[in-house]
Amino acid sequence: MTDPVVEEAIKKAAVAWVSVDDGPPRGLWCVPIDGALYVVTGIGEQRLPGLVDGATAEVTLRGDHGGRIVTFTADVRRVQPGDDEWNTVAPQVGGKRLNAPGPTEKLLERWAMDCTLCCLSPVGPAVTRPDLPDDSLAEAPRETPAARVTRKPFRLHKVRGKR
Repeated sequence: MTDPVVEEAIKKAAVAWVSVDDGPPRGLWCVPIDGALYVVTGIGEQRLPGLVDGATAEVTLRGDHGGRIVTFTADVRRVQPGDDEWNTVAPQVGGKRLNAPGPTEKLLERWAMDCTLCCLSPVGPAVTRPDLPDDSLAEAPRETPAARVTRKPFRLHKVRGKR
């Protein structure tokens, strides 16, 4: 039996912050189905290294106010293409995929070949609102080759200070 806060947060989830092996959490789009979250990772989709290989992950969901409401441990299970669960769940997840390149049938074919559909089911105790830390837990931005030093703005004329 799962925590009622977790159940309600899962029902409303569209984005989850998922952390594997004590790595940094990453925001992933997800689809809630039957008390679990389904996530697609792989080529052309979102990436979370280690999710497919991991047995568990830490999942954080937000509330109606936009802030974190619950964090829980989830069991990670791969959904295999062609089995009954895939045939039931994959079309639902494909239908929720925003900006999908092409029709859902083509998307599901690509997912079966190049991607992984994972089911994240809650297990163990959840950390809910009263037990969450008081500080923001904000982290410094990660290093990226896309970042560059900003130049000073160009000024055509000399700008005088106020007198």
